[in-house]
Amino acid sequence: MDTINGIPAHPLFVHLTVVAIPLAAILGILAVVWPAARRKIGIIAPIVGLVAVIMTPLTTSAGESLEKKVGPNQYLADHTELGDKMIIVVAPLFVFIVVFWALNNDWIMGKVASKVSIPARAVTMSSVAAAVIVVGFAIAAIVMVYLVGESGARSVWLG
Repeated sequence: MDTINGIPAHPLFVHLTVVAIPLAAILGILAVVWPAARRKIGIIAPIVGLVAVIMTPLTTSAGESLEKKVGPNQYLADHTELGDKMIIVVAPLFVFIVVFWALNNDWIMGKVASKVSIPARAVTMSSVAAAVIVVGFAIAAIVMVYLVGESGARSVWLG
Protein backbone atom coordinates (compact mmCIF):
# COMPACT_ATOMS: atom_id res chain seq x y z
CA MET A 1 0.00 0.00 0.00
CA ASP A 2 1.66 3.20 -1.21
CA THR A 3 -0.95 5.84 -0.48
CA ILE A 4 -4.14 6.43 1.45
CA ASN A 5 -6.39 9.06 -0.13
CA GLY A 6 -3.40 10.36 -2.08
CA ILE A 7 -1.19 10.73 1.01
CA PRO A 8 1.87 8.48 1.38
CA ALA A 9 0.93 5.63 3.72
CA HIS A 10 4.24 5.65 5.59
CA PRO A 11 3.76 8.86 7.60
CA LEU A 12 0.20 7.79 8.40
CA PHE A 13 1.24 4.30 9.55
CA VAL A 14 4.14 5.72 11.55
CA HIS A 15 1.75 7.47 13.94
CA LEU A 16 0.13 4.21 15.05
CA THR A 17 3.44 2.36 15.10
CA VAL A 18 5.28 4.90 17.26
CA VAL A 19 2.44 4.77 19.78
CA ALA A 20 1.92 0.99 19.77
CA ILE A 21 5.57 -0.04 20.21
CA PRO A 22 6.41 2.11 23.26
CA LEU A 23 2.96 1.46 24.75
CA ALA A 24 3.48 -2.31 24.43
CA ALA A 25 6.94 -1.90 25.96
CA ILE A 26 5.67 0.17 28.89
CA LEU A 27 2.71 -2.15 29.52
CA GLY A 28 5.09 -5.13 29.39
CA ILE A 29 7.43 -3.55 31.93
CA LEU A 30 4.52 -2.56 34.20
CA ALA A 31 3.13 -6.10 34.05
CA VAL A 32 6.53 -7.50 35.01
CA VAL A 33 7.38 -5.18 37.88
CA TRP A 34 3.96 -4.39 39.38
CA PRO A 35 1.67 -7.35 40.16
CA ALA A 36 -1.38 -5.15 40.82
CA ALA A 37 -0.92 -3.51 37.41
CA ARG A 38 -0.39 -6.96 35.86
CA ARG A 39 -3.89 -7.99 36.92
CA LYS A 40 -5.43 -4.79 35.56
CA ILE A 41 -3.45 -4.78 32.31
CA GLY A 42 -4.36 -8.40 31.57
CA ILE A 43 -4.74 -9.10 27.86
CA ILE A 44 -4.22 -5.44 26.90
CA ALA A 45 -0.41 -5.74 26.74
CA PRO A 46 -0.51 -8.72 24.33
CA ILE A 47 -3.13 -6.96 22.17
CA VAL A 48 -1.08 -3.76 21.95
CA GLY A 49 1.99 -5.89 21.22
CA LEU A 50 0.09 -7.57 18.40
CA VAL A 51 -0.82 -4.19 16.92
CA ALA A 52 2.86 -3.20 17.12
CA VAL A 53 4.05 -6.40 15.46
CA ILE A 54 1.48 -6.03 12.66
CA MET A 55 2.13 -2.33 12.08
CA THR A 56 5.93 -2.60 12.03
CA PRO A 57 6.25 -4.44 8.70
CA LEU A 58 3.35 -2.45 7.21
CA THR A 59 5.11 0.78 8.13
CA THR A 60 8.45 -0.51 6.84
CA SER A 61 6.89 -1.64 3.56
CA ALA A 62 5.13 1.69 3.09
CA GLY A 63 8.43 3.42 3.86
CA GLU A 64 10.21 1.40 1.19
CA SER A 65 7.55 2.46 -1.33
CA LEU A 66 8.01 6.09 -0.33
CA GLU A 67 11.80 5.74 -0.50
CA LYS A 68 11.53 4.92 -4.22
CA LYS A 69 9.77 8.24 -4.82
CA VAL A 70 12.25 10.35 -2.83
CA GLY A 71 15.75 11.14 -3.96
CA PRO A 72 18.41 9.07 -2.16
CA ASN A 73 20.44 10.59 0.65
CA GLN A 74 22.53 9.25 3.52
CA TYR A 75 19.96 10.27 6.13
CA LEU A 76 17.26 8.28 4.35
CA ALA A 77 19.61 5.31 3.97
CA ASP A 78 20.30 5.39 7.73
CA HIS A 79 16.58 5.65 8.50
CA THR A 80 15.74 2.76 6.18
CA GLU A 81 18.44 0.54 7.64
CA LEU A 82 17.28 1.20 11.21
CA GLY A 83 13.62 0.82 10.26
CA ASP A 84 14.31 -2.59 8.75
CA LYS A 85 15.77 -3.71 12.09
CA MET A 86 12.75 -2.63 14.15
CA ILE A 87 10.96 -5.97 13.73
CA ILE A 88 13.98 -7.69 15.31
CA VAL A 89 13.03 -6.17 18.67
CA VAL A 90 9.25 -5.82 18.23
CA ALA A 91 8.51 -9.46 17.35
CA PRO A 92 10.32 -10.97 20.38
CA LEU A 93 8.82 -8.27 22.61
CA PHE A 94 5.36 -9.38 21.51
CA VAL A 95 6.14 -13.09 21.87
CA PHE A 96 7.55 -12.75 25.38
CA ILE A 97 4.76 -10.42 26.52
CA VAL A 98 2.35 -13.19 25.47
CA VAL A 99 4.46 -15.86 27.20
CA PHE A 100 4.71 -13.82 30.41
CA TRP A 101 0.97 -13.06 30.33
CA ALA A 102 0.09 -16.74 29.78
CA LEU A 103 2.39 -17.93 32.57
CA ASN A 104 0.73 -15.49 34.95
CA ASN A 105 -2.86 -16.10 33.83
CA ASP A 106 -4.67 -18.39 36.27
CA TRP A 107 -7.23 -19.55 33.69
CA ILE A 108 -4.59 -20.50 31.11
CA MET A 109 -2.32 -22.17 33.64
CA GLY A 110 -5.34 -24.03 35.07
CA LYS A 111 -6.12 -25.40 31.60
CA VAL A 112 -2.49 -26.39 31.09
CA ALA A 113 -2.32 -28.02 34.54
CA SER A 114 -5.44 -30.06 33.76
CA LYS A 115 -3.66 -31.58 30.74
CA VAL A 116 -0.05 -31.97 31.90
CA SER A 117 1.84 -31.89 35.16
CA ILE A 118 4.24 -28.96 35.32
CA PRO A 119 6.21 -28.38 38.51
CA ALA A 120 5.42 -25.01 40.10
CA ARG A 121 9.14 -24.25 40.18
CA ALA A 122 9.35 -24.66 36.40
CA VAL A 123 6.46 -22.23 35.92
CA THR A 124 8.07 -19.73 38.29
CA MET A 125 11.47 -19.99 36.62
CA SER A 126 9.89 -19.66 33.18
CA SER A 127 7.94 -16.61 34.32
CA VAL A 128 11.09 -14.98 35.71
CA ALA A 129 12.99 -15.71 32.50
CA ALA A 130 10.15 -14.31 30.38
CA ALA A 131 10.02 -11.23 32.63
CA VAL A 132 13.71 -10.51 32.16
CA ILE A 133 13.40 -10.96 28.41
CA VAL A 134 10.31 -8.69 28.26
CA VAL A 135 12.16 -5.91 30.08
CA GLY A 136 15.22 -6.30 27.84
CA PHE A 137 13.26 -6.19 24.60
CA ALA A 138 11.03 -3.40 25.92
CA ILE A 139 14.05 -1.21 26.57
CA ALA A 140 15.52 -2.13 23.18
CA ALA A 141 12.21 -1.33 21.46
CA ILE A 142 11.97 2.10 23.08
CA VAL A 143 15.56 2.89 22.10
CA MET A 144 14.92 1.69 18.54
CA VAL A 145 11.77 3.83 18.22
CA TYR A 146 13.85 6.84 19.22
CA LEU A 147 16.70 6.00 16.82
CA VAL A 148 14.41 5.25 13.87
CA GLY A 149 12.29 8.34 14.53
CA GLU A 150 15.28 10.62 14.92
CA SER A 151 16.85 9.32 11.72
CA GLY A 152 13.51 9.73 9.94
CA ALA A 153 13.27 13.34 11.07
CA ARG A 154 16.82 13.94 9.85
CA SER A 155 15.98 12.40 6.47
CA VAL A 156 12.99 14.75 6.08
CA TRP A 157 14.51 17.96 7.41
CA LEU A 158 18.20 17.61 6.55
CA GLY A 159 18.11 15.26 3.54
